[in-house]
Amino acid sequence: MDGKIPRNLLDILFEGVYFVDQDRRVTYWSKGAERITGYQEQEVLGLRCRDSILMHVDERGKDACDRSCLIADTIRDGGERQAELYLLHKGGHRVPVSIRVAPIAEPGGRIVGAMEVFSDNLTEESTARLIQDLRDMALLDPMTELGNRRYLEMHLEARLKEMDRYGWSFGVLFADIDFFKYINDTHGHDVGDRVLKMVGRTLQNSVRSFDIVGRWGGEEFLAVIANVNEDHLSSIARKLCHLVGKSSFTEGKDTIRVTVSIGATLVRPDDTAETLVKRADRSLYRSKAAGRNRFTIGGDE
Repeated sequence: MDGKIPRNLLDILFEGVYFVDQDRRVTYWSKGAERITGYQEQEVLGLRCRDSILMHVDERGKDACDRSCLIADTIRDGGERQAELYLLHKGGHRVPVSIRVAPIAEPGGRIVGAMEVFSDNLTEESTARLIQDLRDMALLDPMTELGNRRYLEMHLEARLKEMDRYGWSFGVLFADIDFFKYINDTHGHDVGDRVLKMVGRTLQNSVRSFDIVGRWGGEEFLAVIANVNEDHLSSIARKLCHLVGKSSFTEGKDTIRVTVSIGATLVRPDDTAETLVKRADRSLYRSKAAGRNRFTIGGDE
């Protein structure tokens, strides 16, 4: 680590910070990095940034290092870089982060490594407050710590009233984990529970702060997406498929990875909560029938 920057100063930053040498081996890992990623310092020091630690992807699920590694490019040319990406949390889910990379140079100017600073686009305090509020009102799904079905139904009713009063449109995404029974049968229900948590967190982390994601039941999740047209709803559904597919965790010698199928629909003037969800469910069924790990948007046709 560059001796010019005291470690205790970096450790009080809310953002994550880590340093790498010319070989891209991690030489420093801050407390903020531990908080955002779930990885403790002793688990990361000495590893290369490409050694399946954070595995940054974009919203299409494309590996950021497939195009070019921001850190490698910065070490090569000394240029600063920034990007909006999704890192892989130790728990398996994806976390949206804003990344800035800068070179580390010796007094003579020779580049000897790089520093990455990353901040999550989530507010830990507000998330904790929401979880507690939902728990207090018996609207929390204890497994995933998302809103439960009752919470989702209440939210749908509120959005329908807003549409009637103000004309505010919205969409619904109905997601189902593919081959979830196989996961439970092969790896056991404890692993199945971890998969539910992983998928739920990834879905929640991949929508906007004013959109709602909850667990409908079993391996099904529902997202209510505000102020969208069909193209925007399709792009969000596509992003969710990509990011869930790029989420994973390790169980023994196995890497546990799943996909989701999604049914999407926009609200209609004559909709009730029941007709809206049923239409999304029919689109979900078409995604399953077409081969899974995809989304379908449409109506009854």
